[in-house]
Amino acid sequence: MSVSHLVPLLLGGLGLYVAYRIYNIVVAHPAGEGKIAEIAEAIHLGAMVFLQREYKMLGIFVAVVSVFLLFFLGFGSAFAFIVGAVASASAGFIGMHAATRANVRTTVAAHNQGSAEALNVAFFGGSVMGMAVASIGLLGLGLLYLIFGGDPETAYVIHGFGMGASSVALFSRVGGGIFTKSADVGADLVGKLEAGIPEDDPRNPGVIADNVGDNVGDVAGMGSDIFESYCGAMIATIAIASTMAIEQVAALGERADLMFLPLALASAGLLCSIAGIALVRKFSDKAPDVALRIGTIGATVLFIALAYMVTMASGITAGVWGAVFIGALGGIIIGLVTEYYTGGAPVRHIAKSGETGAATVMISGLAIGMKSVLIPVLTIAAIIFISTDLCGMYGVGVAAVGMLATVGITMAIDAYGPVADNAGGIAEMGGLGEETRKITDSLDELGNTTAAIGKGFAIGAAALAALAIIAAFVQDISHRIPDFSLELSDPTVLGGLFIGGIFPFFVAALTMTAVGDAAFEMIHEIRRQFREIPGLLEGTAQPDNARCIDIATQAALKKMVLPGVLAVSAPVVVGFGLGPQALGGMLGGALVTGVLMALMMANAGGAWDNAKKYVEKGNLGGKGSDVHTACVVGDTVGDPFKDTSGPSMNILINVLAIVSLVIAPLLGG
Repeated sequence: MSVSHLVPLLLGGLGLYVAYRIYNIVVAHPAGEGKIAEIAEAIHLGAMVFLQREYKMLGIFVAVVSVFLLFFLGFGSAFAFIVGAVASASAGFIGMHAATRANVRTTVAAHNQGSAEALNVAFFGGSVMGMAVASIGLLGLGLLYLIFGGDPETAYVIHGFGMGASSVALFSRVGGGIFTKSADVGADLVGKLEAGIPEDDPRNPGVIADNVGDNVGDVAGMGSDIFESYCGAMIATIAIASTMAIEQVAALGERADLMFLPLALASAGLLCSIAGIALVRKFSDKAPDVALRIGTIGATVLFIALAYMVTMASGITAGVWGAVFIGALGGIIIGLVTEYYTGGAPVRHIAKSGETGAATVMISGLAIGMKSVLIPVLTIAAIIFISTDLCGMYGVGVAAVGMLATVGITMAIDAYGPVADNAGGIAEMGGLGEETRKITDSLDELGNTTAAIGKGFAIGAAALAALAIIAAFVQDISHRIPDFSLELSDPTVLGGLFIGGIFPFFVAALTMTAVGDAAFEMIHEIRRQFREIPGLLEGTAQPDNARCIDIATQAALKKMVLPGVLAVSAPVVVGFGLGPQALGGMLGGALVTGVLMALMMANAGGAWDNAKKYVEKGNLGGKGSDVHTACVVGDTVGDPFKDTSGPSMNILINVLAIVSLVIAPLLGG
């Protein structure tokens, strides 16, 4: 063991310490009193209770899968699977706990100290999530690498870590997405359109559930999503390096250095993320979007420079650094394109189409979502072409690591959005006045854009990570079956390709249906309360918030099971039933359709959301106009697009790929 192999563990520990210090800074701010403190506590308790119930179900799933892994693949794989599941769940728990403490403090900061301090509190609330994802990922993988990863003969064991992280991520993302959107859709349709009351009005029984959902879906769920791509990219790159042919290794460097490089790059990325968070803090007195952009781009530029030094110090060819660079650059391009389609001229076009009703809002939103796929997919294709030209399939792996290495700052900016959104809701429900709401609305509007950028980044990262895992799977099988190949002329491969293409559509249908069914029940409950609780609409009675939270919780926990079980079991059924060629084809089909659907759904949903907000700012008739009503319908459809079904695609393709990689030793035996 080299002393350098301890660096990921040491820096992972440093990252957790930074997260702890940031959390202390957040909770040192005043949390308010009276009504806003009660509202904030209700949101916090609702989120934590949901997470605890979800994790109990996940515990059963993890225990069952661990027994199978222990029996078929041995103690190492089962142990790594448990570590991965616990690591992912821990990152989500820590991040959501911090976010639900930061929301009310952001509200109070906006009320008492102004925009700059409110930005700091909201961003630091999200930064705990970012640091937890990056640090726990490094700690978990760094530990397993010390035990198993340094030896090419036992490196396969750490694949179990990725499977554990991906399994938890899928359940968390799907469950959280169903929760948040069933509450959001129900609250909007009955509150805004039927009762004619504002968003986040305390009279609406679904509002607290909606705010809880922002945390369980967009903080814990998104954190798990990014965590599994982050770890999956490193695992795939290690796997590719461990099974590369000797002549391929000789062209790039030493095998041991190539295997350790992903962890070294992620360690450098963690330091750059800390620097990026500091930059946002330093420039918080500027416009919020400027401060966040400086932090993000600054961290990426610094990482590119550090990655060059790390690569050269490892004695690895400069072509590998080129692949890292192209991956990091591709992440920026995908983020900027997503920002344009969810915050630029296309949004105004959708809003304008509302002048002729909801149908044209739907048509224009779907068209823009489809169009938005073009440049990100071409960017992913360019990354694949350039990185493989520089250093073969190993290049795809390190390109994915390059895109994800600064995940600390990326996740911080993404998690900032739900904190700002909650802060606005608390300000509205607490009656803190127009000036406070103006500040929280500006932070929330920026948060919608950063969340959309985060989703675009997550999709691009998931695509590269999944491709790297698939490459590792093919290489692993080829290592065991010398004449193994995936040829489109092979009907088994072609059949698998079409089978794989089914999964994203079917899982999207399952999750959309789950949101619709849960929203149906939520709508009836909100209507019942408006009808049966005397004085509720007049503001003289209190709604039964707990009932709405329970409806969303029950729906999420029941409906998340089938997509999760399907994703984990499909590779096993196809791999053992039809063979590794069919499984390889299935992975390719799922990857292509999953990425295309994820981009289209996320960007269409984000554009519909911001079109509604554009009208609510007073454009095209403003709130209460026919244009506003049409855009609310678009946003209602877009909600499960961007926050439930779309994000599920990222994790689906990674779960299918990592499970295939884990069972590869059995298929090739």
